[in-house]
Amino acid sequence: MGDDESRQATFGADGELSERDPDADGTNDFGEPKGADETDGGFNRFAVSSLLQKAVRRSDEEVAAWAAWELARSGFAWNLWERLHLYVVEDLAAGQDVALLVDRYETLATERWEPGEWRGRLCAVHAALACARARSSREGPNADEFFRNAADARVEARETGSDPAADFPVGAFEPGGEYDVAFDQHTGEGSRLGRGAEFFKTHGARVGPEGEGDPSARWQRLNMALHDADFSGAQIAHALDPVDADERWAEPSFDDGG
Repeated sequence: MGDDESRQATFGADGELSERDPDADGTNDFGEPKGADETDGGFNRFAVSSLLQKAVRRSDEEVAAWAAWELARSGFAWNLWERLHLYVVEDLAAGQDVALLVDRYETLATERWEPGEWRGRLCAVHAALACARARSSREGPNADEFFRNAADARVEARETGSDPAADFPVGAFEPGGEYDVAFDQHTGEGSRLGRGAEFFKTHGARVGPEGEGDPSARWQRLNMALHDADFSGAQIAHALDPVDADERWAEPSFDDGG
């Protein structure tokens, strides 16, 4: 029901193309003909969609549930699901399981049932509630905007010969610098430096700050002991030593027995 063939093309008051599911009633709750972008309750669908997004951001469950229901029942379920997927990446903290839930609810509403009938509407409500209950955050868009601004600042600084007003978080990025461990055997610089499996396993594969848990630590210890490279006990211990939470990129010197 969400593809182009399942929608009816109309034009809104501003002349822009709008689409409504073809089985949606042509009148609103008051028996009046609906405009191209009008919901059954007599609201503009763009405004309802915007309200849904703000409700997700502000964790207002009831308003989010209503807005989703209104769009679904009014023939704009395709728009609802498109927007909810956007909100998952735009307005929620990374790692929220709700991303999978929204996808599952959409599948149920559009492939198993009809998106505008009561089971489809229940899926819309559940998906909106799940989003509103998840931890909201604008970290994704904020990061994207900052990185873009930093990129522009770096270009401007090069053109004017000055220091950039903002820079990427990595700063200088070259062998011997703060992020030296990145230049391992998987990079051209690391290959030219002769950094092979010994460097990678001792330095580049470290995790943290929680460190490896069992059995992963045991497997890594055995892998290094059985490797063609002759790893010392100190190298194996360093490889399994958790990364310092305050100095994640520092590689402290250690006595490898050499």
